[in-house]
Amino acid sequence: MNENKPDGSQTLACVFCRKNDDCPNKYGEKKTNEKWNLTVHYYCLLMSSGIWQRGKEEEGVYGFLIEDIRKEVNRASKLKCCVCKKTGASIGCVAPRCKRSYHFPCGLQRECIFQFTGNFASFCWNHRPVQIVTPNNYRDSLPCTICLEFIEPIPTYSILRSPCCKNAWFHRDCLQVQAINAGVFFFRCTICNNSDIFQKEMLRMGIHIPEKDASWELEENAYQELLQHYERCDVRRCRCKEGRDYNAPNSKWEIKRCQCCGSSGTHLACSSLRSWEQNWECLECRGILYNSGSFQKAKKHTLPSTNNVGINDCLLEESSPKLPRQSPGAQGRDLLRQGSKFRRDISTIIIELGFQIIKKSKRLYINKADIWNSALDGFRNQKFNPSYTIEVAYVNENDNFGREHPGSKHEFLSLLMQHLENSALFEGSLSKNLSLNSQALKENLYYEAGKMLAISLVHGGPSPGFFSKTLFNCLVYGPENTEPILDDVSDFDVAQIIIRINTATNVADLNSVMNEYYNYFELIGCLRLITSLSDKYILAKDILVYHVIKRVQAPFESFKQGLKTLGVLEKIETYPEAFYGIFCHKPENLSAKILSDLFTVHTLPDAQALGFWNSYVQAVEDGKTATTMEDILIFATGCNSIPPAGFKPTPSIECLHVDFPVGNKCNNCLALPITNTYKEFQEKMDFSIRNTLRLEKEESSHIEH
Repeated sequence: MNENKPDGSQTLACVFCRKNDDCPNKYGEKKTNEKWNLTVHYYCLLMSSGIWQRGKEEEGVYGFLIEDIRKEVNRASKLKCCVCKKTGASIGCVAPRCKRSYHFPCGLQRECIFQFTGNFASFCWNHRPVQIVTPNNYRDSLPCTICLEFIEPIPTYSILRSPCCKNAWFHRDCLQVQAINAGVFFFRCTICNNSDIFQKEMLRMGIHIPEKDASWELEENAYQELLQHYERCDVRRCRCKEGRDYNAPNSKWEIKRCQCCGSSGTHLACSSLRSWEQNWECLECRGILYNSGSFQKAKKHTLPSTNNVGINDCLLEESSPKLPRQSPGAQGRDLLRQGSKFRRDISTIIIELGFQIIKKSKRLYINKADIWNSALDGFRNQKFNPSYTIEVAYVNENDNFGREHPGSKHEFLSLLMQHLENSALFEGSLSKNLSLNSQALKENLYYEAGKMLAISLVHGGPSPGFFSKTLFNCLVYGPENTEPILDDVSDFDVAQIIIRINTATNVADLNSVMNEYYNYFELIGCLRLITSLSDKYILAKDILVYHVIKRVQAPFESFKQGLKTLGVLEKIETYPEAFYGIFCHKPENLSAKILSDLFTVHTLPDAQALGFWNSYVQAVEDGKTATTMEDILIFATGCNSIPPAGFKPTPSIECLHVDFPVGNKCNNCLALPITNTYKEFQEKMDFSIRNTLRLEKEESSHIEH
């Protein structure tokens, strides 16, 4: 088969649809066999009902023999298209008793669905498969996750939803273009990177996924620029005497690239980085991270008119010998790349999860003195929906007037996570594992804890930061693939038994431990016959696995189910490297620069007051006052660290003629007093911040039970 000649390709019509359009995205590639003067669109040929692919790839047209194509054209000439009323309708609906036939372009026009897999079935507009979505779950427009234009989240022919991420919606046309560009190896859900479930559903809904390499992999030297590392210091004041382009590895003059964009850099010394492992973002990326909550929705688009559709999953029972065409060498590619996890920035992931939050709000009435139970009541309320916007109102049970006060969502989530960390649901000092609390299990509190943690992250709460590596690995890779360590054991007596086993120097010592704790070993199912000293390693491992994993299997499964709320667990499993940092490590300490960059000036600034503010922040960092950076942030926002997705609204500073500074946690606003001297400014700041935090701590001192 020969390719069309460039000068005559536009004038040759497809023998099936009789159109001369050359539009690969809609009709497939257009090919001409010059010997037999025969032109076809690939999709018209592939979807025709009465033809099979009997030849090899290089025979005939895409493996369809010329004589078979002629027979099919002859058969179709006797069938009239139910759309354009012309003959040549080679494609028929597979639904039983449906007699509709149509050309491929006419079928597209009437929103038929063609399945490019299995039997290559075709469904007319009345019998096509549809996606079922629980009604009224989505009331606001959501962005197509490919083109980012806002669409109504209602499944129609032209609007599809991801089967693996319930908040991911697409234009059909966007999906089709992406599928053609990505190919079977790289076409996957844009949110969670799932390929198997996602591709199966998209094939069912009529998206053609060619078995070829991604278009970007076929370009020669497509990734040449990725081999070049950016090596230049871009900070305002470069301290290196050798110049901005000087790079000396393993020294303070080594260049560190921005962890977000990679296209800006700094010498370690120029940004006061103590080691290369320390994270650094350029000013542009830091601004994006800290201001990422300020999205503006596009105008809503009107829905296209659609016909009423029914559900029919009917497929032909006989197998079809038709096969989608493969590019040369496609089968020999490394299939492991289908399951590869791409590195993503944690703030971006959580912002994407936040797309699920809708405008409809739910008010939670929170008693700071009993934050756990009041939060539990709110989250368990039948009218509570994790996707609703959360509003917080503080109440006091001792207030006879029943008054309520506007509360800060950030402060509430921060206090809730602090309570969760110190609750009886977890055990350990710094790195915590799940505990075994029968009463909490009976009351389903482990599930609620997982749910609270998931809701907190998606709604802008702080990093958990207290998980042990073992607990995190259990969530990501499964308990059966996780090996606990001695540090995971918080029970002193159990830890001593394991230490005695590990330090045993002969079989007699080992048997002595076995005899002494015989009843315990029998209870946990770890009794074993000791025949050599090496048995101690197996015995110690058995005890660790029982105490850290098997013993808390029921709490773990319950906690895991709660963590599935809003798709958080699915994201953790997809991007473990990104989530490990916020689950197992506390945020790095705030610096004067980070804090100064975090706050923006909203009102007409007072130059002297802002100067005092900058000096005050620097003095706090230098330890010249009892106030800490975290105290300032709590005073203004209610959080002691910057949430992974940043603050919404962005923290701001006002300079007002007030006697003392005022922190508005609902708006993340800090009002600075205007004073005559810096000493007066510092005294007022210290007094207000320290006393406010002390009073708040005293009010909630009996939170723990």
